[in-house]
Amino acid sequence: MDDAPLAIVCGGGAFPPAVARAAEMAGRRVVMFPLRGFAGEEIEAWPHAWVHLGQFGRLTTELRRHGCRDVVFIGTVLRPRIRDLRLDLAGLRRLPRVFGMLRGGDNHLLSSVGQLFEEEGFRLLGAHEVAPGILAPAGSLAGARPSADDSADIAVGQQALEALSPFDIGQAVVVINGHVVAVEAAEGTDLMLARCAELRTIGRLKTPLGRGVLVKLPKRGQDRRFDLPSLGPRTVEGVAKAGLAGIAVEAGGVIVTDTAELVRAADAAGVFLVGLPPVSLTS
Repeated sequence: MDDAPLAIVCGGGAFPPAVARAAEMAGRRVVMFPLRGFAGEEIEAWPHAWVHLGQFGRLTTELRRHGCRDVVFIGTVLRPRIRDLRLDLAGLRRLPRVFGMLRGGDNHLLSSVGQLFEEEGFRLLGAHEVAPGILAPAGSLAGARPSADDSADIAVGQQALEALSPFDIGQAVVVINGHVVAVEAAEGTDLMLARCAELRTIGRLKTPLGRGVLVKLPKRGQDRRFDLPSLGPRTVEGVAKAGLAGIAVEAGGVIVTDTAELVRAADAAGVFLVGLPPVSLTS
């Protein structure tokens, strides 16, 4: 066991506290580095140092002051504009690289940020490496097993996400009767599902209720230390409101804060939840 504390650089949502608790249960001391404007005050329950997005010099100084070598990035952070960054001197010195990071998809951006920290001698870990219990398990987890039609929709979703991976767009699609009706982009999964529900309301989706699947998978070649797709009760609620039959995720490739809570939410909503084995699709 490494005696040095684990640094968790965190945005918003339930995942930073969940990862911190899991790391502590495994015997690891934790120091939180919440990002102002994104992380919540609950982070202050742990030793912490607040930083603004773009304060690279301050953050690396604080990491060293607390004796941290291993760093995890977790939590919701909206993609910034250059004018949203509070660049300190160390950040300004890297401004040309910052411009390059912002040109491309999220995976490119996050991997580039990780490279900066690695160059400073820190080791970047995925949240699942310090808290493996947050990964979705395999098998039929809630509700009825997917029907033959559901399984066909799941297969289409897997193929669609595989095809979209090189474009670094999103990690989720909605498929109904073999038709991709929604693709996750900058709005995120929950707003994509809200859009599907609205399409039903205005008559643009005329398929029966209880048909169709949300499919969530990591992108092909994704750096899994950053931005693994996530699933929570709010997403289950969105699936139910969109009139879908269920949810299919890659087992070991999607993170959840509490599997038991998620299963209860899916059972209560009447939607199935299944963890799929990773599939290698050929082009």
